[in-house]
Amino acid sequence: MSSSTLWERVRIGARGLLNRRRFLCEAASSGAAALSLRQTLSAAAPELRKEGRACILLWMAGGPSQFETLDPKPGAETQGTTRAIATSTPDLLIAEHWRHSAKVMKEFAVIRSMTSKEGNHGRATYLLHTSYPPSGGIVHPGIGSIVSSEIGPAQFDLPNFVAISGQSVGPSFLGVKHAPFVVTDPNRPPDNLAAPVAGERLNRRLELLRDLEKPQLKTPAAPLVRDHQTLYTQTSQMVLSPKTKAFDLDQESSRLRDLYGRSAFGQGCLTARRLVESGVTFVEVQSSGWDTHNNELTALQKLIPPVDQGMAALISDLKDRGLLERTLVIWMGEFGRMPRVNLTAGRDHYPQAFNVALAGMGVKGGQVIGATDKLGIDVIERPVSVPDLFCTYYKALGINPRKENASNVNRPLRIVETGEAVAEVF
Repeated sequence: MSSSTLWERVRIGARGLLNRRRFLCEAASSGAAALSLRQTLSAAAPELRKEGRACILLWMAGGPSQFETLDPKPGAETQGTTRAIATSTPDLLIAEHWRHSAKVMKEFAVIRSMTSKEGNHGRATYLLHTSYPPSGGIVHPGIGSIVSSEIGPAQFDLPNFVAISGQSVGPSFLGVKHAPFVVTDPNRPPDNLAAPVAGERLNRRLELLRDLEKPQLKTPAAPLVRDHQTLYTQTSQMVLSPKTKAFDLDQESSRLRDLYGRSAFGQGCLTARRLVESGVTFVEVQSSGWDTHNNELTALQKLIPPVDQGMAALISDLKDRGLLERTLVIWMGEFGRMPRVNLTAGRDHYPQAFNVALAGMGVKGGQVIGATDKLGIDVIERPVSVPDLFCTYYKALGINPRKENASNVNRPLRIVETGEAVAEVF
């Protein structure tokens, strides 16, 4: 949910409850499924919640080129003009503009053999957030909502899922409790976090609202009423909580903020660290503009520096604070780019072979998994599918990928349907 519309959504929800006809009509179609879902979802293992496990996804929206990031092909005709440079890991070369990241590559496992069939931005983004390709009848929850549902603290003042600088795939049938709270600009605290009235008065208003809604809890509309109450409860807990200081980067030193870089992405990474440190379970930080069909090098010269600086600072900061061992950090986009540069000096979509990098949470860093041929056209060693990748994520986080939830069409649906975790990662 966007911070700029937090209270507006609450007020809209209240007005919606007054429209009884529409309310009951919606309840008739979704009430049974929602009730079944609540009976099916089980609480995550208490020990995982106590461990404070977390995940930070660094999402490169648009599809970053593997040749100009983590799988350069020195001397190959497909490489273009970007050189390869050495890193803190012997024999692991990356593209030259990633000089900050080169110093922390010993913490990363780089998978160079990712492969999928989805070359459309929307479909591939959905796939790389859910492990499922889009289908007509079922809307799958995104990884942020899954992690929130499975290992997020049941009672927590802040949202268990925060998306920074962009929207993310939402919770679907997992409900509003596990929807992303969107921070549009990490350089300033989210809008509308201040309570509209004093805390005591706000609580009286919420109690009155609960009394007004009690009769609806005995009708088929009960699941929707509970969702509505959940939204109100989450909102009130958040605006009254001192933990909202996690969003205030003025609490950090100028030196550290400079270390991350004053870009939106760099400050988003710093916010992610503060949120994880405060107990938030999943944070997605987005960098947009990686759809480089035209004048790729010019675009990358602007895109790479803030991501390079922010990601390297995040890894170092997490490690220095003892947080990396309980935080899974993922760097990825929805696919890679074509080996051949096109007529407009860019690269087109290429899902057949692309890169993902993982760090923290038991990941064995300083290694490369899989390989493409000398031109970067075909995967020739250890192909990794998207379901394999998600099984790997969930293994690191202690989540059973074969757990079944009740979908929005009231049928059992596994968190990940197929695939196996990439054992080499650990």
